Amino acid sequence: MNSVSPSAAQYVGGVMQDELVDRGRQQQPMERQGSFGVRPPQTQGASREAAGELDEMDKLKAKLMSAWNNVKYGWTVKSKTSFNKMSPVTVLGHSYLLNSEDEVERFRLAFVSRIWLTYRREFPQLEGSTWTTDCGWGCMLRSGQMLLAQGLLVHLMPRDWVWPECHTPEKSLPSSQAPRCSQKKRVYESTKDRQEHIHSRLVTWFGDQPPAPFGVHQLVDIGKGSGKKAGDWYGPSVVAHILRKAVDKTSVVTNLAVYVAQDCTVYKEDVVHLCDRSLNQTSSDPSSQDWKSVIILVPVRLGGEALNPSYIDCVKNFLKLECCIGIIGGKPKHSLYFIGFQDEQLLYLDPHYCQPVVDVSQVNFSLESFHCSSPKKMPFNRMDPSCTIGFYAKNKKDFESLCSAALSSSKEKYPVFTFVEGHSQDYGLEGHSSNHSGPPAHILPPGRLGRSNNRRSSEEFVFL
Repeated sequence: MNSVSPSAAQYVGGVMQDELVDRGRQQQPMERQGSFGVRPPQTQGASREAAGELDEMDKLKAKLMSAWNNVKYGWTVKSKTSFNKMSPVTVLGHSYLLNSEDEVERFRLAFVSRIWLTYRREFPQLEGSTWTTDCGWGCMLRSGQMLLAQGLLVHLMPRDWVWPECHTPEKSLPSSQAPRCSQKKRVYESTKDRQEHIHSRLVTWFGDQPPAPFGVHQLVDIGKGSGKKAGDWYGPSVVAHILRKAVDKTSVVTNLAVYVAQDCTVYKEDVVHLCDRSLNQTSSDPSSQDWKSVIILVPVRLGGEALNPSYIDCVKNFLKLECCIGIIGGKPKHSLYFIGFQDEQLLYLDPHYCQPVVDVSQVNFSLESFHCSSPKKMPFNRMDPSCTIGFYAKNKKDFESLCSAALSSSKEKYPVFTFVEGHSQDYGLEGHSSNHSGPPAHILPPGRLGRSNNRRSSEEFVFL
């Protein structure tokens, strides 16, 4: 058998779960609610006592849920995935043929260096609820965090950056790349230290504390504007808009904008208006760049109730692009972050692994739990059709190249999405584009366009 298995990691205190339990069978911490109907009058002391009992019941339910999640997501497993040595593995625009140790190592470094964000437990209570964990409901938020983290990595780091800690001792640096003199070595060490500082700072932005700009506390708070609350299921389209608002809201990231496509359409002039500083600056600032980098998020539906096989090649082509930062989607009610593929299987990072919270405010906090060394694969035909595709363009030239590359990657009678000249308002549209010749928001398989599909449509495609 032509296969090679990168060494699997043993996870201490956690497990990667393959299936999420049916939501109807899950118990959730009780929200504090007012009583309805006529009740006999109570004294102030009795009211206080009743409120205290309710508060204690909430706390007890939260503790029981925490204990259940620790059992459900807390076992230790070894996980191993086999790869075909004769077929290339694609990871976010880079290809690896695993027929030699050097190529296997290159692939391992590329995979382990991705930021991995999973369920956490025992973090500060989410405002307005009793939740101190996102186990069982926050997987799409975690997938969205990973997509944004990859966009920030390519925004702040060199494209070929790898996490130094994931080097094996005997292969810490290929001899051909090792500095040959003390001066070059000092420059190399200085660059590595600077990049590690950026790496650590980036991870702190996703910390599970209320002040973290892209942490679960902030994302849940932003989601309230979309009618979502802690414990709810978040679809890939809603998460795309939450990420856009989170980046708009913070000042920790500079020279970066997020654009969310409308009705599977990217309006070029809207992106230009968002990114071209010269259109918005009243006075020239020599220290600022003329063009903001941009993350483009495209919520799409690749079929009706199941993935339309005709779109599999499109998904592969997107993941082959260097400008692609991944896809958030997964299986029904089970979100995953797709970063590549081999043959007819997708490569992904799984957020369904519960870990203790890490205090990222501490100096030199451990980064180990934010990187995964165990690749996972899943057949394309198990992919849920609702997903959001992410792209990154550093400058205007990259954006123009992205437009061309994305269109050529989707040469279908029913394209996954399209680019349109002009502004969305040019078509008389406020929230979504429906009066133009582009594709519909829900792309259905050829031959099934007449069928209605109400499955989660109102939840997955909310245009804010």
